[in-house]
Amino acid sequence: MNRKLSTTTGDQIETETEKSTLKFFTETIEVNRLSALAFFEAGEESFANQRYYWQNREKTFTLVGLGYAHIITSHSTDQRFDDVEQQWKKLTQHIVTNDKELQPILFGGFTFDPENGVSGEWEGMPPAFFVVATYQLVIRNDHVYISTNYIAEQENPQILNELCKKRDELMHTAQVKALKTYAKPKVKSSFEPFKEEYLESIHQVTSLIRQKEADKVVIARSLALEFEKEVSSPNVLSQIILEQPESYLFGLEHNEKLFFGASPERLVKVENSYAYSSCVAGSVKRGKTAEEDEGLGQSLLNDAKNRSEHQYVVDMIGHTFKENCASYTIPSEPRLLKIRDIQHLYTPVEGHLKNGATILQLVKTLHPTPALGGVPRMKAMEVIRKYEPMNRGLYAAPIGWLDANGNGEFAVAIRSALLHQDKAYLYAGGGIVADSQPQSEYEETLVKFRPMIRALGGQLHE
Repeated sequence: MNRKLSTTTGDQIETETEKSTLKFFTETIEVNRLSALAFFEAGEESFANQRYYWQNREKTFTLVGLGYAHIITSHSTDQRFDDVEQQWKKLTQHIVTNDKELQPILFGGFTFDPENGVSGEWEGMPPAFFVVATYQLVIRNDHVYISTNYIAEQENPQILNELCKKRDELMHTAQVKALKTYAKPKVKSSFEPFKEEYLESIHQVTSLIRQKEADKVVIARSLALEFEKEVSSPNVLSQIILEQPESYLFGLEHNEKLFFGASPERLVKVENSYAYSSCVAGSVKRGKTAEEDEGLGQSLLNDAKNRSEHQYVVDMIGHTFKENCASYTIPSEPRLLKIRDIQHLYTPVEGHLKNGATILQLVKTLHPTPALGGVPRMKAMEVIRKYEPMNRGLYAAPIGWLDANGNGEFAVAIRSALLHQDKAYLYAGGGIVADSQPQSEYEETLVKFRPMIRALGGQLHE
């Protein structure tokens, strides 16, 4: 098959040394309707441990990657957002493509705190980990596209032909092979690492807050499940797709582990230089009846502690938009964001970006929001490092995508878990203020564990 790819070159003029740098070759085809999960599953044999999955909350954009054609990482603690941005900009300076409308996409995430030195299940995860997929599936506005990507100094038609042959095999498998019907994993045992340390940390942190050393600190904990046998990535993704359809759904494989979740919370989205963010903080459980649910929601809207916690987030995100946007809007009052197990206080923020403002610079400025770190930010991070006995890894951190035109979206990776063979580690936390009670905070984390516990076949406890 003869292929003629056109070239798009970035604004920067190539120097002699840049002429030998890597080029981004991509070929895109539009295909008939295709299940994203079936495509993910089709890569089980050839690309296990090198896949990702993303679907936005509105279900208008789905993204699947098979194979890691190129990996961008950063081991910097303070320059990782800039490192990723610079590497991506350099990689996409010279794109050779047959479709200038559909841009190549970079997917991945940043760890919550690269200065956390606690080892454990997150061993080997760099502070920033992003990938270009060899096979990139995009479903947008009922159109399905598959892009085949490879990164090299020179175009090689033979390599492209081989890659496209493999693409056709994957597509065929996804189209004709019935999706597996997965039974929920069977939990053999569970335990709560550092439970006593978590409860004691609430005492310690409330004491610090009463001494005016911080206004609010988010403290998290983990729950570990062990299964009767090894659990696959397609299995758990199929479970969360069924269980939490109203959330951001994501999965990222790294080092034979899958980090996955169903987050209600957008960190930031950029589309055609217009930015959107969400202030999500303050929560209460769902009611057993519509009447009880409304009563709980109204009590949340009127609760001083939760309104104060929510306002910290609104103020911080509002300041970020003020600095980065030519104009922006914030509603004066929060509303309720209701998902299956929990309802949150929610305030949307949006604005038109200034020239030069980018999605990764917004991510850098926004992370961690007061809903995930605390107030003031740097002091809260110091307190978390001192009193939180675990490493959050990618939990509560930005995960998402960006394209070569600067569009993209990042969610906050909450309601999430890390799967490794026959074990899973679940994560949840809450905002600690001066009058927080350890048992109450503990019970709030149980509510937040529910989506992942249910998806993984564990028992729910009231």
